[in-house]
Amino acid sequence: MGRVDDKGEAAPVKVRNWTRVDDYFESLARRRTARRAREPVQRTEPEAPRFGLSTLPFLALFFGLAVLAIGIAVSAWPGSQPPPAKWVQKHEKGFAPKGWLQEAQKEMHRQN
Repeated sequence: MGRVDDKGEAAPVKVRNWTRVDDYFESLARRRTARRAREPVQRTEPEAPRFGLSTLPFLALFFGLAVLAIGIAVSAWPGSQPPPAKWVQKHEKGFAPKGWLQEAQKEMHRQN
C-alpha cells in the first residue's frame, strides 16, 4: 500500500528503523485507523425503538416487582398474623428449697 504521487507513479516508501518502540506502536495505530475507515459503521441500536425489545421487558419487570412488593406488604400486615398471646406460654411460679444456691455454688467449685 504505497503512496502515489501526482504523476500516478508509486512514491518511495519511507523505510523505518524498527528498533524504537514508538515506531512499532505508530505503525499499529496507522493500520487500525485504516482498517476502521474501510469497515462499515455498525449500529448498536435499532433504527426505531421496538416495543418487544425495549419497552415490554421493562414493563414486565416493573409489574413483577410491583406484585412482589404488594405481596410482601400484605403478608407483613399486622392483622394477618395470630395474636402473640397464643405463642407465649404462661409463667408458672415455682419454688426452690432453701440453700439450693449455696449447693450449686459448691458443685461449681468442685468441678473446677
